[in-house]
Amino acid sequence: MYHLATVFPIVKRVRVPITRDQAMLLMLALNELLLGLETYLAHSISGTIMPKEWIPIIFGPVAGIFLFIAGLIAIRKRTLAVIMASLVYLASIIVGLLGIFFHLVRAILPYAPLGEKVSVPLFVWAPPILGPLTFALVGLMGISAVWMEKPPDSGILNLFGGRKLRLPFSKTSAFFFMVGLGTLATVISSVLDHARTNFENPWLWVPTGIGIFGTVVALVLGTITTPRRSDLIIYVVAMMLLALVGLVGVVLHILHNLAYENAVVVERFIRGAPFLAPMLFSDMGALGLVILLDPNEKEKNEPAKTGK
Repeated sequence: MYHLATVFPIVKRVRVPITRDQAMLLMLALNELLLGLETYLAHSISGTIMPKEWIPIIFGPVAGIFLFIAGLIAIRKRTLAVIMASLVYLASIIVGLLGIFFHLVRAILPYAPLGEKVSVPLFVWAPPILGPLTFALVGLMGISAVWMEKPPDSGILNLFGGRKLRLPFSKTSAFFFMVGLGTLATVISSVLDHARTNFENPWLWVPTGIGIFGTVVALVLGTITTPRRSDLIIYVVAMMLLALVGLVGVVLHILHNLAYENAVVVERFIRGAPFLAPMLFSDMGALGLVILLDPNEKEKNEPAKTGK
């Protein structure tokens, strides 16, 4: 189903040059690049980056470049491109899970008295537990997007050698679930970060409220086989609000980091409010909107093959 055309019927008259999965893969390649930069800034806070902390910093840009190359190769050799991209996304999942483990270890006091080994303050001040989850989410969404679903919305993925894999959900529903869970992780990370200030500024609750709204809407839509136009309109509003919250958050974090007379002091941007962190809200909103594009890849490619 072409959900974007359901919300905006005029879109049917516009020929979008890429399919939903192609747009998703471009977004995810860009995500890998930015995740490397964001991780570098986050790990620079301590002043010393440990060897294991370089793993995501190096992996992010390398993975992004490989994925862009795979996209170019896919024009003529799709099978090779699918293998390359799948390996990169699998590695991204492993990097994300490793990061969660390392962050979790930092948030636990193994030699503390029983009952004090794990506490809310530790999770608030420790490295963000769910931050590395973004690498894993990008990997999961990438593997889902790179394999063609035939027919669209059937939940049947076409693998090598004519083999097929039937999923419990359509690819569209799976994407809705992933965006919902990714938004939930973003909200939890935001709450833990802002808890360091005790939420003294009431406006800090805005990303929390809109994040929960976006989470619920995306997860519910994933359970609906044939959503109504009104359902999709609510979803579009939720995703646009997420994107807006992220952009506003970036501006507010930058203003917070500016020194007297709006002077830029690099140290404040490294150790102050993480100015790229709010972009996770925008990222989830943008990925959520990409899901609405036409999933029918076959129909779009046929004219190119026949020269019509």
